Amino acid sequence: MKRLLERTFVVEAAAERAWAELVEAERWPRWAQHLGRVQVTPPGPVGPGSSATLRLKNHTKASVRVTEFQDGRRFRWEGSFLWLSLGYDHLVRTDEAGRVSITFIVDGAGVGVDTIGSLFASIYARQLDRAIPRLQALLRAPDRARPK
Repeated sequence: MKRLLERTFVVEAAAERAWAELVEAERWPRWAQHLGRVQVTPPGPVGPGSSATLRLKNHTKASVRVTEFQDGRRFRWEGSFLWLSLGYDHLVRTDEAGRVSITFIVDGAGVGVDTIGSLFASIYARQLDRAIPRLQALLRAPDRARPK
């Protein structure tokens, strides 16, 4: 697969909290406002064997399934767009100084990866670049939704 997009950013939260937010995909529309709804099957946090339907506000729909899962660290789900196979990685890391970062990666393969893939990546990059600061703010705020 060809790398289409990668974003890494630091968050002011414990790795456990950052991971909990990523695997609660049904809550993503709070910070990823291009999403209207995310439905995970089976319901609950993303895990091995999960699949999801993401309904975007532009009325398109994407179906993905988890293909790799390392609890607390990384999950990858894969789906398609037109003639492209797409892989979306979600990683949480803590560096040697204790800083927590999240990385989002999109890889693509198939007919048109250099043309349609580049167009897809540029559109998705704009959406992601708007979502990341909202996710950072959410993780900076006190976690009122979950008991301590």
